[in-house]
Amino acid sequence: MELLEDIKNIMQTVTGSSEKKYLKSAEVMELLQVSPGTLQNLRINGTLPYSKIGGIIFYDADEIHRIIQENRIDNSY
Repeated sequence: MELLEDIKNIMQTVTGSSEKKYLKSAEVMELLQVSPGTLQNLRINGTLPYSKIGGIIFYDADEIHRIIQENRIDNSY
């Protein structure tokens, strides 16, 4: 078990984070604090790119962070 933990820690260090590459809908809803309907609208209008594999929708975590940064509004003048 210790060896597995060490390997996991090394992999996290190499990748730079413990964040997942792809997120499921429930994870994205929690991250963005939106309802299922809002998430569906973001997919439909092209705001959030996604992939659908066997009925499961996946979102690229890096894309979500990029979109959030691109739509950031800075009101500090």
